[in-house]
Amino acid sequence: MRKPNYFAPKWYIMTNSIRNWFRAFTFFSLFATLFAALPVAQLFAQTAAPSADSAHWVASWGSAQQIPEPQNALTPDDLDHAVLRQLVHLSLGGPSLRICLSNAFGVAPLRIESVHVARAISPSTSAIDPATDHAVLFAGQDAVTIPAGAEYVSDPVDMTAAPLSTLAITLSIPAAPSQQTGHPGSRATTYIAHLVPTSAPEMPRAHTVEHWYFLAGVDVAAPAAAPSTPPASIVAFGDSITDGHAATTNGNDRWPDDLAARLQANPATRSLAVVNVGIGGNHLLTDGLGPNALARFDRDVLARPAAKYLIVLEAINDLGALSRMPDATAAQHADLVARLIAAYQQIILRAHAAGLTVYGATITPYVGSGYYHPDAADEADRQALNAWIRATGIRATGHFDAVVDFDRAVRDPAHPDRMLPAFDSGDHLHPSPAGYKAIADSIPLDLFTR
Repeated sequence: MRKPNYFAPKWYIMTNSIRNWFRAFTFFSLFATLFAALPVAQLFAQTAAPSADSAHWVASWGSAQQIPEPQNALTPDDLDHAVLRQLVHLSLGGPSLRICLSNAFGVAPLRIESVHVARAISPSTSAIDPATDHAVLFAGQDAVTIPAGAEYVSDPVDMTAAPLSTLAITLSIPAAPSQQTGHPGSRATTYIAHLVPTSAPEMPRAHTVEHWYFLAGVDVAAPAAAPSTPPASIVAFGDSITDGHAATTNGNDRWPDDLAARLQANPATRSLAVVNVGIGGNHLLTDGLGPNALARFDRDVLARPAAKYLIVLEAINDLGALSRMPDATAAQHADLVARLIAAYQQIILRAHAAGLTVYGATITPYVGSGYYHPDAADEADRQALNAWIRATGIRATGHFDAVVDFDRAVRDPAHPDRMLPAFDSGDHLHPSPAGYKAIADSIPLDLFTR
């Protein structure tokens, strides 16, 4: 190290100080020039205002995607230069929203020319409130092309959405895809028109169907909430009983809808959403209508923004499929129950790894079903599964964290293998709207505030 020269002449010390001062001045001048050349708004964007990416997004509505069956698919003429207006019922509201479109089962890119969202006048009409109509953008553009097998989330839409409100989401499709993605069991009317703008106040001459297409979710920016209950989503994962078979068309009276209404009526749970990802005919172990439960778990459950709780109601179709085999052996019955429990454990394992709390729903009675014709052996399988589901709260052994006893909520006390007539839709398999409400009312709300 060079030692300071304490005996240097004054002129030398002065010259050295001037040199150091000049170097510092040059450095700060260069820094100021570079700073002035940069966009100051971008430099301070994070501190001046929160960005869209910083919002806490919560899944408020959703649907599970599948390939529509031939009788539920739209014709090429239906989708050629088509405008689809689809109505969805939110659970949680918020000051802004975003929309998820799906080409999950497409085999080629899906082009959508325009998307609009507005408040629907009612759940059973194509009319919207024009004052609330907003264009939905994707990376700042009106149009979006979604690759095969993919889903796209829109830019945030600066639109306040109320809890339990109905939105009209309108898509402009220039050409029919070779394979469609959708959700056949919408229990909501979709309006299909041609040569009308996506912002049209009403579609009086539209063709109607009761299915959703290319529409996977609506997220809302989290509203202010009590610290004890942070905004989050409850995912209802199941088959046709969750999807709402026998619910009222445009009535929004499936059991997840009824649960959402209960949550909103309780001040302690108003920050919680419910997302229904049931598929009619769904199986745990095999593909039925839609992919099997384990195959679709990541997309339908784990990908939902702010998913925190999971309610699992699956296996009645697996049990029913064996009931249609009159010569099934005792060994086949035992093997099916063992494989269904193993599938439950896979769901629990994956959900826990993602930080979700998992509640197991007991399987509702279905003796008397004209479709499955279950006998005593099939009823014994259901009871065995329900006994395992009720043995909850033991994570070390792979059980659910708690039980929601849907079986107890709807069964006939005098005939526990059958549904109570007041809760039976008439097919002895699916609950009626009154049965769905009984199911929702049986769920303890403190499961979501502990």
